[in-house]
Amino acid sequence: MVFALVALVVLALLGAVHRYVWRRFVGDTTAPGSRLRRAGTVAAFVLPLLSVGAMTSGRVGAPFWLQQVLAWPGFLWLACLLYLTLALLVGEVVRPVLLRILARRDAARAGAESGTPAGTPAETSGTPTEVPGETRPRTEELVASGSAGVSAPSEAVAPTASDAPGPVAEPEAEPAASTSAPAPAPHTSRRLFVSRVVGGAAAAAGLATVGYGAYGVLRGPSVRRITVPLAKLPRAAHGFRIAVVSDIHIGPILGRAHTRRIVDTINATSPDLVAVVGDLVDGSVADLGSAAEPLAALRARHGSYFVTGNHEYFSGAEQWVDHVRELGLVPLENARVEIAGFDLAGVNDIAGETEGQGPDFGSALGDRDRGRAAVLMAHQPVVIHDAVEHGVDLQLSGHTHGGQLWPGNLLAELANPTVAGLERYGDTQLFVSRGAGAWGPPVRVGAPSDITVVELASRQA
Repeated sequence: MVFALVALVVLALLGAVHRYVWRRFVGDTTAPGSRLRRAGTVAAFVLPLLSVGAMTSGRVGAPFWLQQVLAWPGFLWLACLLYLTLALLVGEVVRPVLLRILARRDAARAGAESGTPAGTPAETSGTPTEVPGETRPRTEELVASGSAGVSAPSEAVAPTASDAPGPVAEPEAEPAASTSAPAPAPHTSRRLFVSRVVGGAAAAAGLATVGYGAYGVLRGPSVRRITVPLAKLPRAAHGFRIAVVSDIHIGPILGRAHTRRIVDTINATSPDLVAVVGDLVDGSVADLGSAAEPLAALRARHGSYFVTGNHEYFSGAEQWVDHVRELGLVPLENARVEIAGFDLAGVNDIAGETEGQGPDFGSALGDRDRGRAAVLMAHQPVVIHDAVEHGVDLQLSGHTHGGQLWPGNLLAELANPTVAGLERYGDTQLFVSRGAGAWGPPVRVGAPSDITVVELASRQA
């Protein structure tokens, strides 16, 4: 029942946002019945349907080729919708300012042509003088826009004889000189002119933001380096380098080439150990097993290790654990191994609790020698308090994507103790990676993807 109510609220919100976007980009800027109006209206119905299809096709077991067809336009439109809406909201602040500037300019021009002083109340009010009986429906404004180009904003339309009160008077004869003057060209209204300027600027800003964010994801993650001092780390392990990668999200959009870029980037850092901290995939082994195969080429002196993320439990966690083991990675399922100078432990993601495979800190850390330094791989940062309780020195996590799409970082902060970077909780340090891929839209804004080389430092060195 609660899920149904939430779904209805989300659908209603999406409907309202799409209506607003259609009005500003289509309804306010195109003529009724025009080809542009029809095309914009069709897009306003088709694009959200593609987005719903992209989000649900994998969950309902649609063929993988159909998931790929729907994923690109459907997920990209969600990112476009976000930044087009934000740009339009900024435009709502600019719109009245532009209207007032144009109104004052027109009033000053009219005063100069008629010889009326520019400081009269009618001109300084910033709006055209109202004429009794005058109506200015939007349809007339938009029909007037059918002329090519955008010219100067219009003035108020004079009332016809039928609109004026009292008996109808004979029209006065035009001066002879007026017959030789050219007729004024058709032009758009002031409001329509501003709607097109603001809409065009919003479209350019929103689409450019999405384009840049998509380029960053498809280009691949950058490499970050941080040094983390551990009090219990022996001098022999000083300078030990762990390549931390999370949230690769191999799926309908990011496939084998994406995996290959990540593997090449990691190998170029020559790490001592590779830690893959969950959310490797968005799909089944049958659909994505071949896309994950480049992971077999990972090279590290002490091996590569893997823990599950929440998305593995949407994709068949057991099958993926078996598959990564075949590729040469070591899954740490609530388990621990001894590395030269410290213990490396890993716990299952909390999403596994629904399948009876959740995190078990007692199995992973309960019987260890607490005189040794401990590094924990756990997908979600929220388990940091369990790590503190079990004497972990450093927890490596992902999950948050750093927010992925600004201002998503504000929402991520509400659900996670740390969104990105290194922070301390008691005697335990928590490092959260922004991830190497993207979920949903293959776009990142304000949270670039990364692979982080964590260099452990001994205080005895």
